Amino acid sequence: MAKKKTENKKKPIDITNQFDTHNLDNIQIDVNAIDVSGVSNKAPTRKSEKKQNNDSDDDSIHIPTEIGILALRNIVVFPGTVNPLAIGRAQSQNLIDNLPESSPDRIIGVLTQKDPDVDNPGFKDLFTTGTIVTVLKKLRLPDGHKSLVVHGLVRFRVTQWIAYEPFLRAKIEVIESKASSSKALAALTASVRTMAQKMIDLSPNIPDEVQVILHNIDEPGALADFLAANINIPMSKKQEILECIDVEKRLQKLSLDLASQIELLQLSADIQNKVHNSIDKSQREYYLQEQLKAIQTELGLTDQKSEDIKEMRKRLIKANMPEKVFEEAVRELDRLSRISSMSPEYSVSRNYIEWLADMPWDISTSDKLNLISAKRILNADHYDLEKVKKRIIEYLAVKKLNPKGRSPILCFAGPPGVGKTSLGKSIARSMGRNFIRMSLGGMRDEAELRGHRRTYIGALPGRIIQEIRKCGSNNPVFMLDEIDKIGQDFRGDPASALLEILDPEQNFSFTDHYLEQPFDLSKIMFIATANYMGTVPPALRDRMEVLELPGYTAIDKMHIAKKYLVPRQLKENGLSDKIMTIKDNALETIIESYTREAGVRELERKIAAVCRAIAAKVASNKCKSATINPKNLDDILGPAMYESELALRTSTPGVVTGLAYTPVGGEILFIESTFIPGKGNVILTGQLGDVMKESASTALSVLKSMALAEKKPRKGTIALELYNILNQDNPFAKYDIHIHVPAGAVPKDGPSAGLAMFSAMSSLVTGRAARTEVAMTGEITLRGIVLPIGGVKEKLLAAKQAGIKTVILPKRNEKDLVDLSKDVTKGMKFVFVQDGTKALETILE
Repeated sequence: MAKKKTENKKKPIDITNQFDTHNLDNIQIDVNAIDVSGVSNKAPTRKSEKKQNNDSDDDSIHIPTEIGILALRNIVVFPGTVNPLAIGRAQSQNLIDNLPESSPDRIIGVLTQKDPDVDNPGFKDLFTTGTIVTVLKKLRLPDGHKSLVVHGLVRFRVTQWIAYEPFLRAKIEVIESKASSSKALAALTASVRTMAQKMIDLSPNIPDEVQVILHNIDEPGALADFLAANINIPMSKKQEILECIDVEKRLQKLSLDLASQIELLQLSADIQNKVHNSIDKSQREYYLQEQLKAIQTELGLTDQKSEDIKEMRKRLIKANMPEKVFEEAVRELDRLSRISSMSPEYSVSRNYIEWLADMPWDISTSDKLNLISAKRILNADHYDLEKVKKRIIEYLAVKKLNPKGRSPILCFAGPPGVGKTSLGKSIARSMGRNFIRMSLGGMRDEAELRGHRRTYIGALPGRIIQEIRKCGSNNPVFMLDEIDKIGQDFRGDPASALLEILDPEQNFSFTDHYLEQPFDLSKIMFIATANYMGTVPPALRDRMEVLELPGYTAIDKMHIAKKYLVPRQLKENGLSDKIMTIKDNALETIIESYTREAGVRELERKIAAVCRAIAAKVASNKCKSATINPKNLDDILGPAMYESELALRTSTPGVVTGLAYTPVGGEILFIESTFIPGKGNVILTGQLGDVMKESASTALSVLKSMALAEKKPRKGTIALELYNILNQDNPFAKYDIHIHVPAGAVPKDGPSAGLAMFSAMSSLVTGRAARTEVAMTGEITLRGIVLPIGGVKEKLLAAKQAGIKTVILPKRNEKDLVDLSKDVTKGMKFVFVQDGTKALETILE
């Protein structure tokens, strides 16, 4: 240990925060950690051998020719500097343990490893030139490791390695620095000192004590060692300076490194000035990121942003998108690389690139074009619907023969609960495609389909692009549900946006407002669903092939309940067919007395209610099994909800039965009329729409005009009876006719009740009651001609369920009966008429 005068002693060095115990033998020294007490202005004097007398110099240290060697990594110790060292390796521990506790000559040599990653360095792994140090203090850390504080003395060179275990030992020779006084050396020293001062001025974190040390070092060699130890240069360069014996050359090398450090500090200062002028306190984080970016760029380092850019570029290449789209994506990616990650535009641009990379530009599922298998799946999932199934099989057949053909746009139209949505799922399953369902009900904003432009905050692509991205393929079965319930307001008309989406001639280049790049929708099989096609815009309806899915008959519902609904509800309620059995007559009772619908949703709910009731009894151990018959339905479902009032309502003159079509299926419509004092006007109640009111006025005009017939009707007809009554008694001179349609809280509209209103008024005038088993539908003109109507099958299903035996239809609707199944027409008589007066022969008794 170096002998120092008492007045030069200072407080011990605090090294508690200077060690990285997780990276032992690997300590990076910072200028902030320098203890000025350890810097010597002159090189220590050594003794080669002991003197015979006892005289000793306080500044002289004995350096033996054989010493222990301590291997360091990532640090180079210079003479004249004080360094803390953490000791972790076994060899290093053995060396420290071998040092005397209180001897003044605790001398060791420190050598730096060539490769810092080597854990147990050998002789070849160490540089041969290092520094002889004296151990000022030994400390034991809380984790059991040891640390040293050493003072560098002089350079040395290994001449011969002696031992590897238990610690490194070697024969050495001390290297004396070579320095001859000259004007060149003085000038070089002054230049280095000036550069060091400039570096200190540019570094705001260097303490003032460093300047004091710098001005108190007179020897050029000591100055070079001090600066080399404390500037931020690579370890290899520090080792070169350590091995440089000639002081002048050492200063020359150091001046080059100082110039590089000054240039980096000046660049950092310039960046600070530029950034400081363009930011405020709220952008402090952005400022630090810019500073870090500039430093990393100057040092050639990569950051997380660069890695993200590379990763996104790989994703774009992997997406295999069209060439023009790829060029736009790469252009946007290059723009992203120039944007700061703290800028708001960064996230916008990044999200856009990710959307482009995630789209399935070239990902398609393979179609299963086995027609037999597809037919089997459709039959297993749905009862009846033969016309729709036939069309789907035809589609698959065409696809098999012409895989590149464009897909048609199908539209399933029918009342709720007939299986439109589930049919789309079955189509997707039979084809082996992904299935997407998007509800359009209540949609009023066009941007929901086409997306928002990226200039808006929080912009996203439209639902079309979003759903395609989720499914992961560019050829799914895409169901647009409730297309008849699209609305429109000041934000646009979504139905107009669908014109391009559902047009095979245009949708191959569909452009979303967000992506702004064409995406091919022609491979997608679009299927739309609607309850009522009357509200669908004509231009949109023209782009679709409409397939009618009418309601089910009672027989159909029976088959569906037995094959699909009952097994499904048994499973969902934890039952089995051994625990609960529903008799066929019980299902018939549920269908006839507890439901009134074209589909089967309400029927399934009633079956579910029965299953829940039995499940509650089984779970509470009240019974082990149950059989459901019509007698015990009252206890579970309550009294019957629907009863036939047909005979009661049509037993008096002026009351007839009409047929109506609504979005939820067909209905029986009763038209009631009566005379009240007045002057031949018509009074309408029952919440009728304008078209229905006009039909009533038209029917009254036709009836009144029969009194003015140019040619008297032939004998024995009701027309002649009306002619005589109107000309002889003329009830319209003293009475008004009040027409009421029951269920007054339900809005009603449409022209198809014209024939029924004419028949009701004719029944009232003649006093003849309408036949109870007859129902009618048709629009009537002022000339008494009956015009065709829509929803024939739905109306006939409602008539059949109500017990109607004879149905009067317009002559031009005769063709609509061709597609009806025998279950619908069985037991019913159809009368086709063109003249309303001739229909009275069948209607009135």
